[in-house]
Amino acid sequence: MTLDAIAFQALNGLAAASGLFFVGAGLSLIFGVTRIVNMAHGSLYMVGIYLAYAIATLIGSGWGYWGGIVGAALGVAALGAVIEIVLLRRIYHVPELFQLLATFALVLVINDATLWLWGPEDLLGPRAPGFRGAVEVLGRRFPSYDLFLIATGPIVLLVLHLTLTRTRFGRLVRAATQDREMVGALGVNQALLFTAVFTAGSLLSGLGGALQLAREPANLAMDLTVISDAFVVVVVGGMGSIPGAYLAAVIIAEIKALCISIGVVHLAGFAVNFSKLTLVVEFIVMAVVLILRPHGLLGNIPIASRVAAGAGEPVRPASSLLKATAAIVLIGLVALATVHTSSPYTLVLGTDVLIAIILATSLHFIMGPGGMHSFGHAAYFGLGTYSAALLVKFLNAPMFLALVAAPMAACLGALLFGWFAVRLSGIYLAMLTLAFAQIVWSIVFQWQEFTGGSNGVLGVWPSAPFDAPWRYYLLCVALAAFVVVALRAVLFSPFGYAMRAGRDSLLRAEAIGIDVMRVHWIAFAMAGAAAGIAGGLYAFAKGSISPETINVGRSIDAIVMVLLGGLDSLSGPIAGAAIFTTLQDTVMRQTEYWRALLGAIILLLVLVFPGGIVGVLAKGVAHRIANRIVVWQSAP
Repeated sequence: MTLDAIAFQALNGLAAASGLFFVGAGLSLIFGVTRIVNMAHGSLYMVGIYLAYAIATLIGSGWGYWGGIVGAALGVAALGAVIEIVLLRRIYHVPELFQLLATFALVLVINDATLWLWGPEDLLGPRAPGFRGAVEVLGRRFPSYDLFLIATGPIVLLVLHLTLTRTRFGRLVRAATQDREMVGALGVNQALLFTAVFTAGSLLSGLGGALQLAREPANLAMDLTVISDAFVVVVVGGMGSIPGAYLAAVIIAEIKALCISIGVVHLAGFAVNFSKLTLVVEFIVMAVVLILRPHGLLGNIPIASRVAAGAGEPVRPASSLLKATAAIVLIGLVALATVHTSSPYTLVLGTDVLIAIILATSLHFIMGPGGMHSFGHAAYFGLGTYSAALLVKFLNAPMFLALVAAPMAACLGALLFGWFAVRLSGIYLAMLTLAFAQIVWSIVFQWQEFTGGSNGVLGVWPSAPFDAPWRYYLLCVALAAFVVVALRAVLFSPFGYAMRAGRDSLLRAEAIGIDVMRVHWIAFAMAGAAAGIAGGLYAFAKGSISPETINVGRSIDAIVMVLLGGLDSLSGPIAGAAIFTTLQDTVMRQTEYWRALLGAIILLLVLVFPGGIVGVLAKGVAHRIANRIVVWQSAP
């Protein structure tokens, strides 16, 4: 490896940084003003490259290619404006996490709409007219189009800087990023400002996607891949900082390029392939930055909102009616085992629902009563899954020992990661948990000699007496009931009250002697252990596991389950997990475009039940009871 080779790879890194910067800058603008964690931002990037491909191939020649770049950016900007006006404007008043749920539903809808329009195949666009050749750089041939991209990034950065510092729109954006309540109090039309910012952010994302047409094929997996990278860029650079987004994009792209140029290195007799680090290096960078500088490289400490958030909803003991309902549901679940002969698939679905309930309940434990928003809960699910499967594979361990080891391994992982995570809050905590989860996924994916790599682990089946499907289903019923009851008991213990006190008022809790950080750290470990139980059960339920089992999609599914049910209700994750798992299974078997249908259903539920299904229904029942009491008291 020579210095020339490193410098050449650095140029490749600068070219890649432009694409990261465009999508990161757009996301930073949107979050800075609207405070929406826009999961659909990667989908807009994907639509941009597909639109550019469609225009370029339809028209052809230079006009088609460059017109496609401009047309795609404008088309995505228009799509962003429609999304903001039709959907997001209706849900600005709901909690931020439910806005995230709505944008995740958009990801599903847009992905299937793209599939319907352009099909499942990867689409490779034409080479850029005028930049089809290569130039000699450091004795090697370097694509001239990449030089164009290297120049484009700083130009767009300069345009954005001048717009934000020299125009009235820019001043309003910067003011809203710092204190949007005050901006509204001064008479600024917030609805129009939000629409303009969302449109501008969408335009940047669409432009970033369109400019990649000559470098990579358009494909349906780009949305989630790009949104992960965009979140990393925004968090590392600092929320709302455009220069920070460019700095973060350059740092991440250059580190990736450096890993590629280093290649395989022998250290102490071991071969270390740095090229494989490109799958996870951005998350390592994000984890380090969040630990050392929680608000990003160029970010500022956010000003607290002037609108009081208030304490969370109180957690009340189960009423007699709720206990009776729970007993009936439990009896019904046990009785469901009798259909194993007439309807064996019902038990398969029932097992999946029970595992999902354990996972969702464990996540709700820290998200709801704990107030810790985790985007990486799949890490502990995965640690439980792989610890159980690997014990069976290498040690031929009995199922009982594997199921005991699963929560222990997950608890150890949660203790390690939680020690860092509980020192942060809000979106920063969420992104650090995502970084840790992606690091776990990368280790599992690349450590082929131990974990099986992309092939995973095969042949993990239940042993006697749970080798019959109906017996294993009853084991899942028992463990799901145990986890739900145990976590509920913790919440009504002094520890649970201390955890909720730290969520509702950190300063007051610390003033009366509660070590909030320690309490939240222990709660994090408890939630991880519960997720490990779900992971261990999943390994034996499926018989085989792979890295896809624990990727970011698993964490998103768990968040969706919790939010569908409702954060403020202990029954919410149970209902949310059952509804989401059943819907996903049912919809998948109904149509090829099941993602769009599932996304539409989630959107409908968010609009109808903005606080979660159980949460809204519980409030409605309580309101009716209160009205009847008032009527009864006022009666003569």
